[in-house]
Amino acid sequence: MSRPDRARLAVTEHAAHRWLERSGVVDGAAVRDLLATALDRAFQAALALGASEFQIVQGGLVYVVREGVLVTVLEDRGPGARSRSVAREHESG
Repeated sequence: MSRPDRARLAVTEHAAHRWLERSGVVDGAAVRDLLATALDRAFQAALALGASEFQIVQGGLVYVVREGVLVTVLEDRGPGARSRSVAREHESG
């Protein structure tokens, strides 16, 4: 139970992810393999079309691929939100 007069430690998404991976709670290699397998069909189709930067929209998520690398995963909030989010990711990355 937290008390309102006490400060609470903020935890970034990055730190939480690293903790999950390094504590052994989540096997990072297995997750990467699962993602690669799940997205392979769409990835191969995009490559066949000659695309080097593309999005795979699946299961309420948007997977952003650049030069054969899955670089981020975003929530699917519709086509307009997708393009704005991907543009911001591109500018910051």
